[in-house]
Amino acid sequence: MNVKDIISLASLSAAEIYEILETARNLKLELNAGVKHEMLYGKTLAMIFQKPSLRTRVSFETGMTQLGGHAIYLGPEDIKLGERETTEDIAIVLSGYVDGIMARVFEHQTILDLAKYASVPVINGLSNLLHPCQILGDLLTIWEKKRELSGLTLTFIGDGNNVAHSLINGCTKVGIAFRIACPGGYEPDEAVVGAAQQAGGSVEILHDPEEAASRADILYTDVWTSMGQETQTEEKKHAFSGFSVDEALLKVANNGALVMHCLPAHYGEEITYEASRSTGSVIFDQAQNRLHAQKAVLALLMS
Repeated sequence: MNVKDIISLASLSAAEIYEILETARNLKLELNAGVKHEMLYGKTLAMIFQKPSLRTRVSFETGMTQLGGHAIYLGPEDIKLGERETTEDIAIVLSGYVDGIMARVFEHQTILDLAKYASVPVINGLSNLLHPCQILGDLLTIWEKKRELSGLTLTFIGDGNNVAHSLINGCTKVGIAFRIACPGGYEPDEAVVGAAQQAGGSVEILHDPEEAASRADILYTDVWTSMGQETQTEEKKHAFSGFSVDEALLKVANNGALVMHCLPAHYGEEITYEASRSTGSVIFDQAQNRLHAQKAVLALLMS
């Protein structure tokens, strides 16, 4: 790849995304065959967390171990990013210690600042604007299950949040048509949508879940209230009533449609338990593929 950092899938070419997916698939096959890798032997990844996480922490830390490297967890109280010390100083200091930085933060600007001042690769583990590593695992999952990407239609039911934004970026790069069904006022960022459409991507914003789900190959959802928005919980429960992936909605989609959720799930809200365990559900495949997609990113950026 011709990039130093993974901040947004919008900054990658389709060829670079496929390079990540192909590398991830090969690493997954080799892991399952018992092949051991040392491509990151002696390398260290600093993992900065302003927000707690199950999948992000375990998948990155395990990924570094499986590639022969080492990961250091830096929690919210360890460095107090931007409070006890400036983001600029932290980026410069860490660059003298480690070979890569992964950060899961509140404000997207924090990721941009880390990448600006760090001399080592910076990986966006999540920000309030984007969640690119999640979508790389999602695209790997869709590719495995559908054997193709271009020409498919993915429908997202829910808030126009960071996951939706990175789905827009990733889907439109590889030829997947993206639709979102959300209540009025909860649409995705206009700049993200506009940039994807200007680049030739198909992005449709709808307000009727059934209309959006019609003939979809993938139904995707996420929690209505993201971490850090807890004060909006009751407001969103009211606004998103009826915007759930359930068995009735599955019948509107194409036969064999995949059901996806980036987890954690609030069953009975954005998705029913029955839909999450339906024949087409791949939510736990997605979670596992975070490991393999992120190993590919680590190997390509840090080896």
